[in-house]
Amino acid sequence: MVSIVIPVIVHYSLHMSQHDDIDRRIGARIRLERESRGWSLTELAERSAVSRAMIHKIERGESSPTATLLGKLSGAFSLSMSTLMARAEMQQGRFLRREEQPVWVDPQTGYERRHVSPKSDLPLDLVRIELPAGAEVPMPASAYAFMRQLIWVLQGRLTFLEGDAKHLMAAGDCLELGPPTDCVFRNESEDLCIYAVLVLRNA
Repeated sequence: MVSIVIPVIVHYSLHMSQHDDIDRRIGARIRLERESRGWSLTELAERSAVSRAMIHKIERGESSPTATLLGKLSGAFSLSMSTLMARAEMQQGRFLRREEQPVWVDPQTGYERRHVSPKSDLPLDLVRIELPAGAEVPMPASAYAFMRQLIWVLQGRLTFLEGDAKHLMAAGDCLELGPPTDCVFRNESEDLCIYAVLVLRNA
């Protein structure tokens, strides 16, 4: 009995510790970006449309931000979400092994984001996303205002709402995003959807 239960508890504790560490690093990065601009919590709240109380909790590592909240906060900083996450999670270098690639999970939807590309001077980020069946992740236009972006479906089906346009994407399909607008990533199927996002940051 003991030999079965103990490994499960240890694994769970390790997973929670890693998740908490990522939340702390993201929160610390958001605070650094805010303070480097001389902004108060109130000013960031006004710019991002995220409540002051929520930003305070995220900065202290007391709350796990959702993908939508991170999109709003990165947009307020004139950064892509990928750039904000990379600054929080990664060290400089040209080679990044799979086991070293930062993985972040949205606590609300189970959306899993893996940053695949190394952090370098290239103005490009490659991200792999797993979107669970039935999940939906909205992103504000501000999250797309400072980059060009491609979405490439690797597995399953993705419904992508780009403003008034609706794109039904299957494995192998690739879409270049148009001008910044509110978007929604939606998995309307009963199977996991996996897609890659290639972000080209403006110079």
